[in-house]
Amino acid sequence: MRRLLAILKDINELIVFKHSVFALPFIFIAMIVSSHEVNNSAWFGFKLLILGILCAVGARSFAMSFNRFADDDIDALNPRTAGRPSVDGRIGKVNMILFILFNAVLFVVAAWFINKTAFIASFPILIVLASYSFFKRFSSFAHLILGLSLGLAPIAGSIAVLGSTHVWSWLLCFGVMFWAAGFDLLYSLQDIEFDKEHKLHSIPSRYGKDAALAVSAGFHILAVIFWLLFVSDASLGSISYAAVAVSAIILCCEHFIVRRDFRKIDKAFFTLNGYLGIMFFIFVWVDIVFMIGD
Repeated sequence: MRRLLAILKDINELIVFKHSVFALPFIFIAMIVSSHEVNNSAWFGFKLLILGILCAVGARSFAMSFNRFADDDIDALNPRTAGRPSVDGRIGKVNMILFILFNAVLFVVAAWFINKTAFIASFPILIVLASYSFFKRFSSFAHLILGLSLGLAPIAGSIAVLGSTHVWSWLLCFGVMFWAAGFDLLYSLQDIEFDKEHKLHSIPSRYGKDAALAVSAGFHILAVIFWLLFVSDASLGSISYAAVAVSAIILCCEHFIVRRDFRKIDKAFFTLNGYLGIMFFIFVWVDIVFMIGD
C-alpha cells in the first residue's frame, strides 16, 4: 500500500494534477452552453460527464508526461526542475513511455465513445498537445502553442455535445489560448537566464523581461476581448458578462503581483488563474440556469 501511494505521489508530481483547473472548467463551459442550445438545459448527462472527464484527464496527462519525457535533458540541467520524478529516476523511461501511451489510448477510446467527430478530432489534438515540447527548442511561438493546447478544451466540449463546433466555441478557444499564453509568459520569467544560456526560444530570453511583460499584458487583453465576443455570440446574459469583468480584474491583479515581486510568480500562476477558470464556469452555469428559469 505504501508503495502504491508513493507511485501515485510521483505521478501527481509528474503531471501536476492540480493544474487541471486551468482547462477543465472551459470544457464544461462549452458543454453546458452546447446543451443549452440543443436541449434548453444546462445538464448534458452522466455519460458525457464521465467521458468528458476521462478525455480531459487522458489528454492533459498525455501532454504533461510527453513534455516531461521530451524535456528530460533540459530539466536535468535546470535547478528548478532537476528534482522532477522524470529526471531523478523515480519514474524510469520505460514507465514514462507506457504512461504516455496509456493516456493517449484513454483519450482516443473515450473520444470514440462520445461520437465519430470527437474520435477523428482526437488524433490532431494529440499532435498539437505533443508539439509544444519541441517548439521551445526553435520558436518563441511555443507560448501560443501551449495556449492553443488549453484552448482546444472548449472546442472538444462543443464537439462532445453538438458533434460540431460553432463560432462561439472558437471565440472561447481563442480567449483561453491568449489567457494561457499570457500566464505562461509570466511563468517563463523564472527561467529567463537558463533559457538564454541553453538557447531555448522563450519570449523573455529573446526579447527581455519588459517585452515579455508587455506581450503577456497584450495577450490578456486579447483574451478578455475574445471572451466578450464569446458571451455575445452565445447569447448569454449579464452574469456571463460579469464573469468576463471579474476575469479582467483577476488578470490585472496577476500582472500587479508579478511586476512587484517575481518571487510570487507561482502564486499568480496557479492561485489566481485557478480561481479564474472556476469562477468563469460558475458564473456561466448560473447565467444559463437563470435563463432557463425565465
